[in-house]
Amino acid sequence: MTDLSEGDVRVNAGRTAIVTGAGSAEGIGMACARALGLQGATVIITATTDRIFTRADELRHLGIRVHPVVTDLLDPDGPAAVSGVALESTGRIDVLVNNAGMTAVGSPQRPTPLHCTTAETWSSTLARNLDISFSMTKAVLPQMLAQSYGRIVMIASLSGPVMAYPGDAAYHAAKAGVTGLARSIAVDYASSGITCNSLAPGWIHTGSSTPDEVRAGAVTPIGRCGRPDEIAYLAACLAAPAASYITGQTVVVDGGNSIREDQL
Repeated sequence: MTDLSEGDVRVNAGRTAIVTGAGSAEGIGMACARALGLQGATVIITATTDRIFTRADELRHLGIRVHPVVTDLLDPDGPAAVSGVALESTGRIDVLVNNAGMTAVGSPQRPTPLHCTTAETWSSTLARNLDISFSMTKAVLPQMLAQSYGRIVMIASLSGPVMAYPGDAAYHAAKAGVTGLARSIAVDYASSGITCNSLAPGWIHTGSSTPDEVRAGAVTPIGRCGRPDEIAYLAACLAAPAASYITGQTVVVDGGNSIREDQL
């Protein structure tokens, strides 16, 4: 794990960061919360189950100020409840990491191309991966506008914005939508001191990684899956005050997978 506590890196001291989808101990959300907390931010972390309280205890053990929230962000009241906790706790919302979402629907064993995709699967996949990013961003923007400051980081995917594999049309469309949303937010709010960027992770080894995904990571130019803390490092960089001239960008973090022409 990258040790962001080394040296004078408390660049977000006094600031407040919301990280959604931080329930998994081995996930990108928890890694982002840890990285931002070690930079000095107070972090508000969300998940749909009580396991978020265990994650909060783990962060407190590192000296991080944290407020856990159990909520389903598809609930119309969920995003406002999360932003409310941030404002009640610190009076600020400086950083939003939109990480909450769902994993890919299709797989090599059970591909789901468009003609096999049900309307229910399509709607559910877009809701979990795109609608939540929309509603959470909308919930925090009034406070960021009042502050004339904000850093929004979307966790998208290599799949959809950059590449595609067979049999997962809904997931690819949703993640491509996340990057389009980020660009639109970047343009609309740049003059208000708010930046918005997206990360496009490749094969990242998390608690939900399948054997097929681990094997796919092994054939990237770097020869392994990425780690959640390697995504969190970039998220923390984009969330820093000094990243004020970077907005509307999609940063690929994939071990060189998307630049290798011969994938055999």
